[in-house]
Amino acid sequence: MVAGRKKRKLFNMSTKELKLHPDNFDLECTTVWSFPRRGNWATHKSDWRGNWAPEVVRNLILRYSKEGDHLLDCMIGGGTTAIEAKILNRHITCVDVNEEALKRTREVLEFEVDNKAKQRIIKCDARNMKFIKNEEIDFILTHPPYADIVKYSEGEIPEDLSNIHNIDKFVEEMGAVVKELYRVLKSGKFCAILIGDTRRNKMYQPLAFKVMDRFIKEGFKLKEDIIKKQHNCKATGFWVNKSKELNFLLIMHEHLFVFQKI
Repeated sequence: MVAGRKKRKLFNMSTKELKLHPDNFDLECTTVWSFPRRGNWATHKSDWRGNWAPEVVRNLILRYSKEGDHLLDCMIGGGTTAIEAKILNRHITCVDVNEEALKRTREVLEFEVDNKAKQRIIKCDARNMKFIKNEEIDFILTHPPYADIVKYSEGEIPEDLSNIHNIDKFVEEMGAVVKELYRVLKSGKFCAILIGDTRRNKMYQPLAFKVMDRFIKEGFKLKEDIIKKQHNCKATGFWVNKSKELNFLLIMHEHLFVFQKI
């Protein structure tokens, strides 16, 4: 748990001055989500490549959990999910194989809130979270790597899924993650995953749907397929010219799947 140690300031402001909620926030009510500007409240920062937007996380937490619930992000990355869980009074278990991600998560949690939310931060492979009991978790939400599109290590972490180039191998390993997610989630509860697609040898690779299929085969039911627009991709200059020259479209969306364990 994050407690009992000296707080290191991430920002030049006191805890009382730290804005803990976005301005003019409202729940999304359609299957297309678009957040042109990434949220900047609390300790959220956009310098961890591949981090998902806090607006996505806040929408998911508010829709699919309640205060006091126990959440899980099995690939915590830059800590976005942990920040929102803490603010919104949800307990959370944060898992990652990358020590740098865990360090970052501890740092961004160094602010005070007026609730009793607890954070458990553990270095662990999402394919084997044996420290979590069967049906211990109320809500799972995570944003895994899309194979090796963004690498978070260069082979020095064998368990890091972002080092897998082969699409089928990546999907197979994600299947092992899905088995664990099904095991630890309570019956009737929800699991959300944000994942995108890619291209290989000029052809579109439906990575998201391949992963979705693993959830379905494991026993999850698909509740929602949300299209999230991407705004931070470099879609000008070189790649626009390449799109026209080689006749392919730039991928500017991701799939946010919400599953239910029936």
